[in-house]
Amino acid sequence: MAKARAIDERRKAVNNIKKITRTMQLIATARYQQSLGRAVNAKPYTEKIAEVMADVTAAGADVKHPLLKQNPDVKREAILVLTSNRGLCGGYNANIIRAARNKIKDNSEAGIETDIYTVGKKGSTYFRFVGQELKKDFTGLPDAPEFLQVEPIATGFMDDYEAGVYSAVSIVYMKYLTAARQVPDCLKLLPIEQESKGDHSAGTPEGAGAASASRQVQYDFSPDPQALLTELLPVTVKICLFQCFNDAVVSENVARMVAMKSATDAASEMSKLLGQQFNRARQSQITTELLDIMGGVEALK
Repeated sequence: MAKARAIDERRKAVNNIKKITRTMQLIATARYQQSLGRAVNAKPYTEKIAEVMADVTAAGADVKHPLLKQNPDVKREAILVLTSNRGLCGGYNANIIRAARNKIKDNSEAGIETDIYTVGKKGSTYFRFVGQELKKDFTGLPDAPEFLQVEPIATGFMDDYEAGVYSAVSIVYMKYLTAARQVPDCLKLLPIEQESKGDHSAGTPEGAGAASASRQVQYDFSPDPQALLTELLPVTVKICLFQCFNDAVVSENVARMVAMKSATDAASEMSKLLGQQFNRARQSQITTELLDIMGGVEALK
């Protein structure tokens, strides 16, 4: 009976784990729906302000702004790595960290030093574990930060870039495409590119040039383009960074939802197998007890 009892105890433990993972799956699903609404609602504004910024920049070709200028003499780049505060989300954090390491490696081969900024406990824990020095760890941010909490981060990067501290500022995060597809991405936040250099969608600093190139829009300016860009460019950078945070939150919730569903399915399968083992063990024990009883009866004759 000891073996059957041990199997039964293990089956009960698996069923308890199944209840926990199922609950976590439902919570992740609810959070995914909520975060998806935030990201979807903010995306049209992000795309539109990037389009307007690109049109104004193209129309006022002779306009100068610190966020548009290049810093070719500076050999240092800032990288902001967006990871989660909690685990149990599959390979979400590992994929982001891998993309960040590849970016750091590419910079090192090009002779560019890299300052690492992290958001999320998983990223900061990893880089400290491998002995990588962090420039700053933005602690205290919630799982789904608001715009007012993201704005100071963007402002700090813009100030450093304008002061000539960095040649570029990049964001490594998980880009949300669909519920079935999220890919790690490295977005160059600064400098703002005026011409497309790759396959980027409108709504990001790099994609703004492509959006402008496909539309010939005539503008009458009031006030002048310089004044407009002075207002639009910082707002564009802040909004684009906030959209990265939104995409990261949605992708994290999707990853956790999928991971918990897989864990729940695995627990169901294991519980089924343990049930079969328990039945066999119990059947074998009953057969043995019956044989012992029959043997005792025969001995009494």
